[in-house]
Amino acid sequence: MKIAVMGTGAIGGYIGARLRSVGADVTFIARGPHLTAIRDRGLRILSPLGDLHIHPAPVTDDPAAVGEVDLVLLGTKLYDVEAAVAVITPMLGRGTAVLCLQNGVDAPEIVGRLHGRDRVLGGVVMINGEIIGPGVIRHNALNRLTLGALDGRSSPRADELASLTTAAGIETTLSPDIRLEIWRKFLLLAPMAALSAMTRVPLARIREQADTWRLAEDGMREVVAVANAQGVGLTEEDVQRTLAFARGMPPTWRASLTVDLDQGRRLEIDWLSGTVCRLGEAAGVATPFHRVAVGALKPHAAGAG
Repeated sequence: MKIAVMGTGAIGGYIGARLRSVGADVTFIARGPHLTAIRDRGLRILSPLGDLHIHPAPVTDDPAAVGEVDLVLLGTKLYDVEAAVAVITPMLGRGTAVLCLQNGVDAPEIVGRLHGRDRVLGGVVMINGEIIGPGVIRHNALNRLTLGALDGRSSPRADELASLTTAAGIETTLSPDIRLEIWRKFLLLAPMAALSAMTRVPLARIREQADTWRLAEDGMREVVAVANAQGVGLTEEDVQRTLAFARGMPPTWRASLTVDLDQGRRLEIDWLSGTVCRLGEAAGVATPFHRVAVGALKPHAAGAG
């Protein structure tokens, strides 16, 4: 299986490296110092499951130089999806699939609009990692991937990828309703990322304050209402299950949104709480928690530069 990782960040780089380690034909697309380091010294993964050093690691900054592939792992940040999807065209053959690894709910729709929904695979990634230096990714915790075709039908590409990721040591599940699973992750991520970034404290301190923890519930119920307006069947049971999961998350957890905020990087807030507000407004659903989150974090959205 010939695979291109479009956006060799913490998640795309980690999955791509695991796949390369079991013999998949993987090319990494990166830029800047990350590109230079991978080209010169390879891609290093530091992981509690075992370190990897992919060297040599085929890498380029030009998707057109890769040629047609069987699968594109789309690993860019949400704010880069539109631009990235526009330049992957030279890698798309008749049977090429595109797996969206982003946190929000917008990426599959963007890919589908530009390249056709039949080639889109939705992905739900539960992998915590970060780039700690050019060419070096640290995998901290979690190791799960759920994927499936948007229309729920069987997909040979999804089946082949699931076999590969399983062989590479990633816990992989095929879902007949990946859109629901994407929204279930969004139910956790959008409120908790907003709370984390607005408070800028570890999760333990959010949980111990009843007034603050109540905001998590408010934010989740707004996501449920917006999802229902989109025809996605989230329920109160999903809220309770998600709250229970958040109670069991590590007390030191901080959202990647918070890490980006602290480091002066561009924020994905417009594609997290911002998407909740946008879809809510279109459907006539009130989203006060997420509107406050957007208002509070928008001054930082462009980063420190």
